[in-house]
Amino acid sequence: MAYKIFLDANIVLDLTLKRKEFENVKNIFNNIQKGIFKAYISSSVLHIVSYILNKEYSVKATKDILITLLQDVTLIDCPNEIAVNALISKINDIEDALQYYVALHHKMDYFISNDKQLKKESLSTIPVLNSSDFVIEFMQ
Repeated sequence: MAYKIFLDANIVLDLTLKRKEFENVKNIFNNIQKGIFKAYISSSVLHIVSYILNKEYSVKATKDILITLLQDVTLIDCPNEIAVNALISKINDIEDALQYYVALHHKMDYFISNDKQLKKESLSTIPVLNSSDFVIEFMQ
């Protein structure tokens, strides 16, 4: 069975904007497309990514990118009590807390993020790996 991985907004943006970690994230997405990993994002990630992409690209290009993304990832969300748990957690960044607790609720195997602070604040339940560490650990 494929590992279930949650992709933070910065991972999706690294791919779509071809930022510094583009090659690692591209490698991850290639393996998602092969069915080696099953990838998930929340609707919040979709909102964040669409907002930032729309500043860089036209509305049509942004929509095309998001439609392509949703062919490879599954959109998930969480119930009210999970959001409350995220807000009272030790994770200080509200956006990170909400994403992480969505991943916890849906029993992800790994949370992929290039956010160093989130890695420090995460629980042992779901490891937070940056894109390069994930590639090193699972694709070489």
